[in-house]
Amino acid sequence: MKVGTAGGEPVPVTGSSGEPSTRSETEWYQQPLCAALDADTDADADDPGLAPAPLTPGQAFDALYAYCAPTLVQQTYLLTGRRRLARDAVERAFQLAWQRWPEVAVDRDPAGWLRAAAHEYALSPWYRLRPRLPRRRQEPQPPDPTGRALLNALLELPPPYRRTLLLYDGVGLDLPDTAAETEASTPAAAGRLLYARATVTARLPEPVEPDGLSRLLAELPGEIDPGPTRPLALRARADLRARRWTHAAIAFTVLLLTTTGLTLRTAPDHYEPPVPPGAPVRGIPPRAAPGPLSERRQELRAKLRSEMAAGRERLRPEAR
Repeated sequence: MKVGTAGGEPVPVTGSSGEPSTRSETEWYQQPLCAALDADTDADADDPGLAPAPLTPGQAFDALYAYCAPTLVQQTYLLTGRRRLARDAVERAFQLAWQRWPEVAVDRDPAGWLRAAAHEYALSPWYRLRPRLPRRRQEPQPPDPTGRALLNALLELPPPYRRTLLLYDGVGLDLPDTAAETEASTPAAAGRLLYARATVTARLPEPVEPDGLSRLLAELPGEIDPGPTRPLALRARADLRARRWTHAAIAFTVLLLTTTGLTLRTAPDHYEPPVPPGAPVRGIPPRAAPGPLSERRQELRAKLRSEMAAGRERLRPEAR
């Protein structure tokens, strides 16, 4: 079986009577997302007791997680080669899906929506800059030489080429869907696929056909699991993240309004022309310093200093 194939693989589901039934993947998505039942089940539709009860959004999300999470973690591990980053990318994709559940619930391919979100998160340049583990805590390598060579060859490919090869040979998408999911034209996706195949097969210890490459991609991450995270915890984290973003948006809006009010309060309300800079005035003769006092001025100064500075004679003039 291919990694995360979208073909109609039978999926066991449980109806209202408690007995397991086998449905294709398309029908499996119709049940969690509360879509209309097939038109050929008129007899069951007449009897309300035989029709399966619609699931709540939480139950539908939990069922989608149980079905898609293991496969998405394995795919993301092939893209990154890091188990922790693969699990974080899948958890972030499911948190984003829960925040946008009305959109995801009516999507024709919820698994494809989650796959695109997880791959974009894992291949983002910001998250590729995470510090790697020390040498003594490196990721465990595949036990067989072919698996190790395949994983190393995948990780040496550029991210768009690696994703194209995984979607076409691992997931099983056709070339137009692969080009659409990688946001490339069909000729560009074909060129990336041919280059990735040639590069990977040249690094393997033995020749491998394209069908054999698909088998190796399916067997390589077989032991990778999503971890102990539960859907309920993912939904709680998504709700907490949404509340934090809401509070941050409210705080930013309040800060912006406060800053705008202070600016309007303190800003000048009329135009004040700037004071022109000073310039030196030329052509005026310099001011002469006073010279020595003459004998008459010296006598007058001595007389003024010898007389009283205050007294009645200064306030009342003499009559003559």
